[in-house]
Amino acid sequence: MDVYGLVGNPVGHSLSPPMHEAAYDALGLDARYVTFEPDAEDGAAAVDAAATLGVAGLNVTVPFKRDVLEAVEPDELAAEVGAVNTIDFAGDVPRGYNTDVAGVRRSFDHHGVEREGAAAVVVGAGGAGRAAAFALAEASVSLHIANRTAERAKALASAVRASVSDDLDTPTAVSAGGLGSLAEHVPAADILVNATTVGMESDETPVPAEYLHEGLAVLDAVYAPLETRLLRDAGAAGATTIDGAWMLLYQGVEAFERWTGEDAPVDAMNDALRAELA
Repeated sequence: MDVYGLVGNPVGHSLSPPMHEAAYDALGLDARYVTFEPDAEDGAAAVDAAATLGVAGLNVTVPFKRDVLEAVEPDELAAEVGAVNTIDFAGDVPRGYNTDVAGVRRSFDHHGVEREGAAAVVVGAGGAGRAAAFALAEASVSLHIANRTAERAKALASAVRASVSDDLDTPTAVSAGGLGSLAEHVPAADILVNATTVGMESDETPVPAEYLHEGLAVLDAVYAPLETRLLRDAGAAGATTIDGAWMLLYQGVEAFERWTGEDAPVDAMNDALRAELA
């Protein structure tokens, strides 16, 4: 039996176990998905322990996505993003990946949102913001990053610009600013991503409703609740809305496929995820 799992602190709220277990059941795989909750300072040690125990693959969540970089060999993307959320132990050394980027990319693809050449705005410069920024920048978008602390947005913009622009026929234009810059950039945007936690614990939105418009595609990384105030406002404005469960689903799909080499049963994983959220 293959054992996969999740390391984080806390992990009791995680929706990954039912999502992955549904995939194993759908394909008849002899596998299980478990959780590990080490002390907050022991992320790298937990990776070493998982390898010793014979765990085949790990997902990584807060607060360890940056800490585990020292315990794995990250691929180029994970190194550029500066965070690992998926580890594969098949091989001489554990390999680290960032499937959050694929979660953003595949969420837009699933909803038929064209990223190539779009004007995009990402709100937030933390882990989800970094994943969203790199996923969008690879599509030659015009990207603006807005964050409560403008300097953090500018640092992310510099990292994105340095890593992807030289590799594209049409270089990505990347700018950054504080939340006040949303007034200029969102009304002209084709894509908007909320990569903050605003809307998770209160009926608030990081983007005023008057900035939203028809033709805009809005991805909110918040998945509890599924319909945030931002998405309600966006729907009322005629925008395409994508709830955060899609990003959660597709980062899990990407991890599953890396670990098993099988095409993920996406519908089964999505049904299990949304049943838990309901």
